[in-house]
Amino acid sequence: MDSKLMEWTRAIERVWSAGEPDYDEATRLVSDIARAAKEAMLRHAASQALPILRNASLAAGDPGVAKAARRRLGIVLDVLHDLTTPKFGARETSPKPLTVEERARSMLGLPLGRHLAGAEIHRAFRHAAKTMHPDAGGSAAAFLELAAARDALMMLPAKREE
Repeated sequence: MDSKLMEWTRAIERVWSAGEPDYDEATRLVSDIARAAKEAMLRHAASQALPILRNASLAAGDPGVAKAARRRLGIVLDVLHDLTTPKFGARETSPKPLTVEERARSMLGLPLGRHLAGAEIHRAFRHAAKTMHPDAGGSAAAFLELAAARDALMMLPAKREE
């Protein structure tokens, strides 16, 4: 995790937790974030917050401006939290590539976990071909891919039910 993100998070939390935030310090921090952040979402949130934070530092005592500035500062803090929170599990792994059979079944709209009869494959092919055929508004390439998926499923050896 980027140490700069953690530093910015602590600094914004310190400003945020104050009873009356120091908008001059908040403006300085958010300006630094907008200029130096690597993440586009963080740069965008910071650049969107800058005008109202500058207004809040100039218009001390205006409750409407202070409320809007606090909201924008909260958005920047939320983005920082999203970027610094550790991700657990398989969230950041790429999905497992589909096998030829799984891809063909998904193209035809057939279930994955059971044996398929030839008639069931043909029925699914005819149903999908109604929309993918070039005469029905589909593309020739998509229709050929659909036909290849049907042929691949028909060529697979029958699995025995146990």
